Amino acid sequence: MTTATRARQSGIGPLLREWRERRRVSQLELALRADSSARHLSFVETGRSRPSEELVLRLAEHLDVPVRERNALLLAAGYAPRFAETPLDDPSLGALREGLDRLLHGYEPYPALVVDATYTVVAANRGIAMLMEGIPESLLAPPLNAMRLTLHPEGLAPRIRNLREWRGHLLAQMERQIALDRSEALRAVYDEVKAYPVADRDAVDDAGEGGEAVPYFALPMVIEHDGQVLSFVSSISTFNTPMDVTVAELAIETFLPADPATAKYLRSLEP
Repeated sequence: MTTATRARQSGIGPLLREWRERRRVSQLELALRADSSARHLSFVETGRSRPSEELVLRLAEHLDVPVRERNALLLAAGYAPRFAETPLDDPSLGALREGLDRLLHGYEPYPALVVDATYTVVAANRGIAMLMEGIPESLLAPPLNAMRLTLHPEGLAPRIRNLREWRGHLLAQMERQIALDRSEALRAVYDEVKAYPVADRDAVDDAGEGGEAVPYFALPMVIEHDGQVLSFVSSISTFNTPMDVTVAELAIETFLPADPATAKYLRSLEP
């Protein structure tokens, strides 16, 4: 059953109450934020009143409802979806694609990629291609999934020195997203990668093989590449106030060298 069908069948009341309870906001607090009344909000949640389209959007904004689910709220209230879902290869998104390509290329030699809401890779630079060297073709066949590539026992997992820590970070990140977005597709990816076998302990600690510990400023991914031990910290960026579902679900992840040795090695690879 699609989100749209569920929305129409359930009505806006149960959906709105579910989002409000997820955000742990009382009816009174939400009503004050959205310039409404607790009485009217109560009537909406119990199906005794139909909210205006503008109120639905205000409530969704104050509950930080994902753009895709805002369309579901509108459908449940009897209105047309407000936000388009444009394919990324559509000509209208040409400027966006060009901007992303320029950003990824400009970040080289450091790794960077763009993923969608289920961590399917939609663009990546040569830094990511470097890390993917030696990965079996079966894992590189489209659609590429960043979580699968990272945590699969035939992917990057055997090369990651602090796999248990990094895996825990990634799974926790996905758990937070599932709790916020109610994504069944993301839940399926999470269940798959969580089931991958993991060694009893990491091969070595983050200090390396008897080397001096580096005072990391964030949890790094410590990974072997071509006989080198590289350390990266990652950051994730999304678009502000997106008006399209596709754009709203894109995330740009960049990997910054976490120590001077990693930065020096990557610069040595530049043509």
